[in-house]
Amino acid sequence: MTSLSYPPKPSPGDRIAVISPSSGLPGLFPLPYELGLERLRKEYGLEPVEYPATRKMGSTPRERADDIHAAFSDPDIKAVIASIGGDDQITVLPLLDRELIRANPKPFFGMSDNTNLLAFLRNSGIVGFHGASVMCELGRPGALHPQTADSLRAALFTSGPYELKPAERWRDIDRDWADPETFDAEPETRDGTGWTWVNADRVVEGRSWGGCLEILGWLLMADREIAHDPSEYDGGVLLLETSEDMPSATEVFSTLRNMGERGLLRRFPALLMGRPKTWSFERPNTPEEAARYASDQREAVLRAMRAYAPDTTIVFDVDFGHTDPQLVIPYGGTVRVDGPERRITVTY
Repeated sequence: MTSLSYPPKPSPGDRIAVISPSSGLPGLFPLPYELGLERLRKEYGLEPVEYPATRKMGSTPRERADDIHAAFSDPDIKAVIASIGGDDQITVLPLLDRELIRANPKPFFGMSDNTNLLAFLRNSGIVGFHGASVMCELGRPGALHPQTADSLRAALFTSGPYELKPAERWRDIDRDWADPETFDAEPETRDGTGWTWVNADRVVEGRSWGGCLEILGWLLMADREIAHDPSEYDGGVLLLETSEDMPSATEVFSTLRNMGERGLLRRFPALLMGRPKTWSFERPNTPEEAARYASDQREAVLRAMRAYAPDTTIVFDVDFGHTDPQLVIPYGGTVRVDGPERRITVTY
């Protein structure tokens, strides 16, 4: 079993690395990126340090690996945050120096395609943090969502338990990052819907693993950063969420079925399922279409879990995925799912 530990925390005034392990989208969309950097400085008191490939579209896997190595090995850098996700971080993994990173543990914040690096860190014995990229969360138009802001602050600077709460207001409809008027006001949000609990008759406390479902599927296909002995995950809390690509219910079920056939799903006595993103520029769903998409995905998850892990406690619509707000969850850290009390507590 991998022995996991939390890396030392930064303090206000420290330097934080900003890297693009997946895509150099800050070079195409500087407005949310620069806004995110400004908020790191003004709201969190951190000094962002940019690396060579951060704004470079089409950077090679080697260039991105070099940035990761430079960020972790620099003793003046106290934490690392991804600018955004992407779709090919899996090509960076074989180039990473595990011993260098293991010898220089630092908090890393990212999600989506950064599931790759989070899984790598977990297998290196380092707890990472799922959530809070520079462009999407810190670069939110108008202001940070208060629940995102509070969760990120606690994850950055504190150690100990932090209770997650259902979103009071949330959204999954985006606006054009290339249009300056996008950033003149906060985006429209809608009333929260709370969490939905299944098999909520027990308390589960364990180490988390998972991330973006599509990325986990790719890792499984490439056989990278997945424990060959599934007992590595026994007693843990599974985190799953889907991206803005909005995979079909059939694809969600197929991926979960394959995880079940590999013996993974039954290892986790609790599953937190992120609120699905139901709108994109390519698929601008009506409210009715969005509700149908979310319902179909939930049924696909339930179908797979009934087949492979029928007793697992499941919590749907937890706000840690591609919607807003985004709660930060320690990846490889401790998560407590209290069914009878309907509470979720993480340890930062």
